[in-house]
Amino acid sequence: MSTAPPSATALVQTHLADLGIPADYGRLRGLPEHPEATELVTARTLKDGRELKLAPDAAAAWLALQAAGLQDGVELLLISGFRSLAHQRGIIERKLAAGETLEAILQVNAAPGYSEHHTGRAVDIGTPGCPPLSEGFEDTAAFLWLTARSAEFGFWLSYPRNNHHGLIYEPWHWLFQPPTLSGQIPLRT
Repeated sequence: MSTAPPSATALVQTHLADLGIPADYGRLRGLPEHPEATELVTARTLKDGRELKLAPDAAAAWLALQAAGLQDGVELLLISGFRSLAHQRGIIERKLAAGETLEAILQVNAAPGYSEHHTGRAVDIGTPGCPPLSEGFEDTAAFLWLTARSAEFGFWLSYPRNNHHGLIYEPWHWLFQPPTLSGQIPLRT
């Protein structure tokens, strides 16, 4: 007799329990559970051969955003895209093994199941001359350009300063959420 694979929610709850994260983490943080993308395309190949993947519509929007930036003299680099639940769990496990507290980790990394990276629609953006994934990104021409133009391409800053999710300010982290068919900008969660 075969058994059905666990539901996505059950798998998320298993990851949370194994990591010692409360089952009501998402509710407490105001974060929705994000399903893993099932269709991905390569949006960038790094020098070491590693491929950064995004959902097809997000990849197309990213490439258009990047090209528009270049036309305006701003170089945008894709630093991170899709991450599986297992990859997100691994990040937290490595940090725990290095002695970081779970509380500190969850201010920097969303728990497995709650990272926008699972959707294949989140991008971490860098620019030459700025250390990747640093708050200093907000002082770059790339960040200023993104704040002025990213909405045209469906990208929105996910974690502004003092956000209600309890996550650090991430000026490099943007989520692709295109306008709806009615032309309305989608509600952000």
